[in-house]
Amino acid sequence: MAGLCSLFIYRCSYSVFISTCLKPLLVLHFFVLVFSHGQVRYSIPEEMNKGSVVGNIMLDLGLDVNRLKSGRARIFTEDSREYIGLNVDKGTLVVRERIDREELCAQVTLCSLHFQIILENPMELHRIDVEILDSNDHAPVFTKKEMKFNISELALPGARYSLDSAKDPDVGQNSLQTYKLHPTDFFILKIPALSDDTKYVEMVLQKPLDREKQEEHKLILTAFDGGIPQKSGTIKINIIVLDANDNAPVFTESVYRVSVQENIAKGLVVVTVSATDADQGTNGDVKYSFSQSSESVSELFDIDSNTGLITVSGLLDFEKIKKYELYVEATDKGGLTDTSKVNIEITDVNDNAPTINVISFLNPVAEDAPPETTIAMLSAKDLDSGRNGQVRCTVDSNVPFKIKSSSSNFYTLVTDQFLDREKRSEYNITIRATDEGSPSFSTNKTLNLKISDVNDNAPVFQRQSYTAYVLENNTPGVSIFAVTAADKDSGNNARISYFLEDVLVNGVSASTYISVNAESGEIIAGRSFDYEQTKEFHIRVKAQDGGNPPLSSNVSVKIVIQDQNDNAPQVLYPVQTGGSLVAEMVPRSAEVGYLVTKVVAVDVDSGQNAWLSYKLQKATDRPLFEVGLQNGEIRTVRQVTDKDAVKQKLTVVVEDNGRPSRSATVNINVVVADSFPEVLSEFSDFTHEKDYNDNLTFYLVLALAVVSFLFIVSIIAILSVKCYRWRRERMFYKSGANLPVIPYYPPLYADVGGNGTLQHVYNYEYCRTTDSRKSDLKFARPSTENISLDTSGTDSLTHVQRKKLVHIDSDTQVKLLVLLSFVLDVVHGQVRYSIPEEMNKGSIVGHILQDLGLDVKRLKSGRARIFTEDSREYIGLNVDKGTLVVQERIDREELCAQVTPCSLHFQIIIENPMELHRIDVEILDINDHAPVFARKQIDFEISESAVHGARFSLDNARDPDVGLNTLQRYTLNPTDHFTLKELSRSDGTKYVEMVLQTPLDREQQEEHKLLLTAFDGGTPQKSGTVKITVVVIDANDNPPMFSQPVYRIFLPENAPRSSIAVTVKATDMDKGAYGDVTYSFSQSTGVEAIDLFSIDSVNGAIKVNGLLDFEKSKLYELNVEAKDKGGLTDTSKILLEITDVNDNAPVISIISFSNPIPEDSAPETVIAMLNIKDMDSGKNGQIRCSVNSELPFRIKSTSSNFYTLVTNQFLDREKRSEYNITIKATDEGSPSFSTNKTLNLKISDVNDNAPVFQRQSYTAYVLENNTPGVSIFAVTAADKDSGNNARISYFLEDVLVNGVSASTYISVNAVSGEIIAVRSFDYEQSKEFHIRVKAQDGGNPPLSNNVSVKIVIQDQNDNAPQVLYPVQTGGSLVAEIVPRSAEVGYLVTKVVAVDVDSGQNSWLSYKLQRTTDRALFEVGLQNGEIRTVRQVIDKDAVKQKLTVVVEDNGQPSRSATVNINVAVAGSFPEVLSEFTDFTNDKDYNENLTFYLVLALAVVSFLFIVSIIAILSVKCYRWRRERMFYKSGANLPVIPYYPPLYADLGGTGTLQHVNNYEVCRMADSRNSDLKYTGPVSESIISLDNSGTHALTYLKREKQVCEDQQKPPNADWRFTQNQRPGPSGAAATPEVAVGTGPWPNPPTEAEQIQALMAAANEVSEATNTLGPGTMGLSTRYSPQFTLQHVPDYRQNVYIPGSTATLTANPQQHQQLQQLQQLQQLQQPQQPQQPQQALPPPQASAIQPEPPKAAQTPASKKKSTKKEKK
Repeated sequence: MAGLCSLFIYRCSYSVFISTCLKPLLVLHFFVLVFSHGQVRYSIPEEMNKGSVVGNIMLDLGLDVNRLKSGRARIFTEDSREYIGLNVDKGTLVVRERIDREELCAQVTLCSLHFQIILENPMELHRIDVEILDSNDHAPVFTKKEMKFNISELALPGARYSLDSAKDPDVGQNSLQTYKLHPTDFFILKIPALSDDTKYVEMVLQKPLDREKQEEHKLILTAFDGGIPQKSGTIKINIIVLDANDNAPVFTESVYRVSVQENIAKGLVVVTVSATDADQGTNGDVKYSFSQSSESVSELFDIDSNTGLITVSGLLDFEKIKKYELYVEATDKGGLTDTSKVNIEITDVNDNAPTINVISFLNPVAEDAPPETTIAMLSAKDLDSGRNGQVRCTVDSNVPFKIKSSSSNFYTLVTDQFLDREKRSEYNITIRATDEGSPSFSTNKTLNLKISDVNDNAPVFQRQSYTAYVLENNTPGVSIFAVTAADKDSGNNARISYFLEDVLVNGVSASTYISVNAESGEIIAGRSFDYEQTKEFHIRVKAQDGGNPPLSSNVSVKIVIQDQNDNAPQVLYPVQTGGSLVAEMVPRSAEVGYLVTKVVAVDVDSGQNAWLSYKLQKATDRPLFEVGLQNGEIRTVRQVTDKDAVKQKLTVVVEDNGRPSRSATVNINVVVADSFPEVLSEFSDFTHEKDYNDNLTFYLVLALAVVSFLFIVSIIAILSVKCYRWRRERMFYKSGANLPVIPYYPPLYADVGGNGTLQHVYNYEYCRTTDSRKSDLKFARPSTENISLDTSGTDSLTHVQRKKLVHIDSDTQVKLLVLLSFVLDVVHGQVRYSIPEEMNKGSIVGHILQDLGLDVKRLKSGRARIFTEDSREYIGLNVDKGTLVVQERIDREELCAQVTPCSLHFQIIIENPMELHRIDVEILDINDHAPVFARKQIDFEISESAVHGARFSLDNARDPDVGLNTLQRYTLNPTDHFTLKELSRSDGTKYVEMVLQTPLDREQQEEHKLLLTAFDGGTPQKSGTVKITVVVIDANDNPPMFSQPVYRIFLPENAPRSSIAVTVKATDMDKGAYGDVTYSFSQSTGVEAIDLFSIDSVNGAIKVNGLLDFEKSKLYELNVEAKDKGGLTDTSKILLEITDVNDNAPVISIISFSNPIPEDSAPETVIAMLNIKDMDSGKNGQIRCSVNSELPFRIKSTSSNFYTLVTNQFLDREKRSEYNITIKATDEGSPSFSTNKTLNLKISDVNDNAPVFQRQSYTAYVLENNTPGVSIFAVTAADKDSGNNARISYFLEDVLVNGVSASTYISVNAVSGEIIAVRSFDYEQSKEFHIRVKAQDGGNPPLSNNVSVKIVIQDQNDNAPQVLYPVQTGGSLVAEIVPRSAEVGYLVTKVVAVDVDSGQNSWLSYKLQRTTDRALFEVGLQNGEIRTVRQVIDKDAVKQKLTVVVEDNGQPSRSATVNINVAVAGSFPEVLSEFTDFTNDKDYNENLTFYLVLALAVVSFLFIVSIIAILSVKCYRWRRERMFYKSGANLPVIPYYPPLYADLGGTGTLQHVNNYEVCRMADSRNSDLKYTGPVSESIISLDNSGTHALTYLKREKQVCEDQQKPPNADWRFTQNQRPGPSGAAATPEVAVGTGPWPNPPTEAEQIQALMAAANEVSEATNTLGPGTMGLSTRYSPQFTLQHVPDYRQNVYIPGSTATLTANPQQHQQLQQLQQLQQLQQPQQPQQPQQALPPPQASAIQPEPPKAAQTPASKKKSTKKEKK
């Protein structure tokens, strides 16, 4: 059915294709392909529009769009140009490029496009044939518009003249069919046909020409095709009849062959050519010249025009041109010519030394580079040929390198063994290239190769371990020691960094003790060490180099801490207590050396620092006692006598042996008495010298009272004087005009308007006090500062704020050096581009990224560059864009001359790994040159006997362009006698001959002027002209005639040289010399044919002269010319058909290659599709294909020349991951040829293995109180797969731990599997828990496995013991009672404590730390039971205070202390009598004395300062008044104004004299600066009603006056305002403001009262604002006045009837707060009693009645509000 449809398509013409053929085809659907391989054939006309549909392959092949897309359907053609494209979306074949049948197939009748459609997965191959049908789109065209012939009048009828054939690219009926010639009076046409049906035309002379009748004949030749409508083309033929010479010169040989060496000297003879002319006279004189020779030939060779001697005139170079072809022309006087070819072959001489070019050089190379690592790629080339051009490359044998030949002229320098930089770091590699010539030439190239270091040596310390010493109490940051390691590597690999390994020292990280300088290895102390805590510890220092990966080693360093004398001795016995009455008793009968007691002391230092010595520093009776220097024993040194005092007080100094030494003192009371009652009589004297302390307190209180009294009296006196003066001034002012006028202005006057004419005189008196406790410097503000006073008179002061500069440190960036290792695998690829010449610089040639499958990163990382064998680079590489660009102007003619195609060849080199890509850029010609003739004029002398058709060679025009742009045709004008004959050589070059068309008659016209024009085929068309002058002479009139016009010969392609292919024969009707015929190849014969064949000029035997190749050319066409002595010629065509011989091996092309393939690929999976061709034909081209049977693959033949490589069984990557598959193709010829092709197939991994953990479960341990983020443990899993399938990620499964998600406890590093603590664990809350970690690979779908991890939390000693009994309360007076009858071991009490830690951290031990009588009690080490260790006696003190330390067994240990009061008494009343003494001790007396002294000093200082200030003011005023009154009557009379007058309008003319007295006091605790307001500010005014409206300054004056008034001596705090216990309140029996303290005041209450009194005295007018009253400096920063009762509420001011009260709103808020506290109090546990009540405690007490405010009290109230 397929054949029927194909036939149906062929018989359908295009005009009826749609209507007649398409519908049946759609119905038949004959392209339904059942098999995976099929063939479809289409027919389309040429010149279809782009995008036109050729066929629907979905319907014809039974496919769908999804199959086309999933199979990546594409078209495969054996040539590079694709005329047909595939629209995958629609499944149609479309026209992709314009299809010109004539361009595609030329004259081949059946013109088809053959290609394959390839689909993958599974692989399918479909062959598509598209036949291109011809349409009559071309008319016959002649190559020239006009032909000229010069024909001798002697030409005989029957003479033939070849005419240019018309060319019609169409075929069949549309091609050229016939010619017509008009007119036909003298000439007729003969149209013979060749065996291939090609037609050529000849013009035959029908009757003789007569130049005298008609000198010129004009003919028109018309060519017709057979298309519909019919098309035609014409050419003009001009025939000039000449009277020509009838004998032309004849060369002795048609072809001269000679060989010369390229080093032949100038002037030497190459060959001598010779031509003879049978004519006599001048017609027989022959001149020689070069014909149709290029300029290069004329520059290299000269010819003697008379002798035909050819000599060398230039330098020959075999490397440039190997063969020269010279055309020599012999011309007689009649213009008849003959041509001969001189083939000069240049033989090579070894005159060029090899050249070595370094394409790529990897320098330096890593020392761990394996053998066969490519170091450099070289190009070694010798311009000579043959053996002279064969090059051998070698290197010295003493270096570990060798040379390998990678391809023609390319070599690689590779390593021959492993390198070691530590042994040798540099090589000078000399590469020698030597040719095989004689004499031989060689070239050396030296490469300096450096060996880069690889981190293969770890740092090594100088010693196995170190010991360092450091004194205790060192400064943090001091250098202790330095370790040093060495590394044999270099650079970064030898750059050693030192790190401190994280080891534990005393349970904490070593980094808290020590730090290590990463650069120098210096060990630096991170803290100050204490020998008593730690005597030594070990650390480990790691030295790590800078390699990748880094190598390291570690060393142990022992840090020994040396002791210093930093602890004073501690006296253990006798125990020093403040209120202890214990004394050592010495009987008066004691002998000399009697042991009184022994001082026991220890020193926690060690060595000589702990050696103690004892000395008696002070004693009541020094001669009586002595102390043992070493043992501390106090003994008597003489007999005790009755005169010795009973009370003896000894002071012993215990001194250690350190430098400097430290000491401690101990006081020992010794009683010299024989009985205990004697001791009791003196007992009270031992209680800290109570009388002395009581007297001191008394005198201090007395002194304080006296000084305070004097200070108050002084203040009252000053105020009295002030009031007296004020009253006197008032009386003075009321005296009116009776008193003398005094130039003084009352202080209450003010120029309110501020625009009067009074002088402004201001007198200021400043009284400033500063508090320097908070500032070091007091200074004045600039006068330009704005100071404002508000209407209320309150200062608005501006404070200067200080700015801080913040310095921001910038981080230092560290550059990491990355060493690149180069994997050098050379890859070869080839890409070809085509560009026109003369492109602008920067124009894009091509995108190598797409064409080579690279990316920009690969180009940059591989340092991509272009390598050319010559120095000039026309093409550049843009690495950033991956494009080739034009770098220099490209002139195709300069570059390649006439060579076509013209290409630039270069390589793109990419390193790491090394790749070599060959790039060919074809330079396309553009029409930038016009044809040019070498001469401006050509002269011919032609005999009149020249027959019709005589040919005359003309100079060829030169056009450097090629192809259509080069010379295409010639025209000759006029063409009366001559026509042009254009001939083509086998290489495509054209040359022209002028042919005589009509006989010449010299008598009618002696000279003919012609114009020869040469045209190229470019657009626009260009031309060149040359003038031709023909002089008619007598010529030969009979040309030779061949026996056959066409000879057809069959010749095998392996025909040996010199064998005769055929013998041609031509005869000449002339006799004598004119009948001698010579044979030669005509100029129309191609150059290739002339190279392969030679002809005997005498007998016409054509011999094989070269190697024939059936695959290159199956047919050779030779044009043979026969010429007589008169120059008349005839031509014949010889068709040589070459038969095939098996001389070509098969060629394997990879169409598609799936690499890698997954390991789970099923059998019959297509791996590659191959196209295997053999250029031979018939059986020689039949191919068999096979692979190694041991491999799991096989070859399947899909269609002609197409094969598929498929799998034969299942694959397993884990067993074998790579295959080298060798495909062998063998032809069927004899002998047989074969070709091998090796494919490297990699097997890609499939995720078929799940991760596997090393263990079934894990247990990890972590100490409690860990730092969040610390690493606990790490789990690891392995996966047999590779790549992403083996990339394991770790996840924490979401399980519950203690009721919450495990992610709140633990996190897992997804990459490393490291388990990290998210929080700090507490062993007491959770001791262990379980989690599950999942390991999942990166496959698709992923596989996973999980493992259980048990996290065990280890306990740390982080809780101190807690004492449960006895309960400790702040004010508790509970004591244990021990009866005096208690026996030894009596259980006093039991200390009960617990520790929430576990293990040994919770083991508790009890120790008696301090006791009143250490020998009386002991505590059980394990149970905490306090028992008596001896019988209680009457001498034992009633009050016993024990301090018990409860200590756990942790490291470090933690402890708690408990104080236990023990009363040794027989009855409870005896205990009560001593009860109050528990709370009164020595500290109270010492503190009271201190504060009394402090209060006395403060009051005294204030008193002295006040006296000095008063005296200074009085002196100043006295001097001022003296100066004022001495002026007498010289003062002007100034009117007096009453004190209540005010010029408020501001329009008067009164002078403004203002007197101000300002007294300011500043507290530096609240401000930094005190200053005065501007002098220009009006701040005093009097209202009209006479009432004083005082502003700020006036009030200040009064304030200053009030400050001088002492308070009333009998003032008292009310009971509510007194400092005292919070429970002390007023009782009805006690009057308000009187009464003693209800309870003995505590120390804090006494301090509070004293400080309040002192503050009230020194700053009587200041408000009790927020402050600390100095308490925070003694107690704590948190202790402020908010812990002290608010004395601003209901406080009576001494000397005033006013009472300072709080704001009513504040008072209401306080009451509400107190009520709320009372409601909450039952629900709250009882708090310990506080020394000071909160402010709320006093806020709710009843207030005393307020007295009516007096003017004085009003002033003070106003002052208080202002402050």
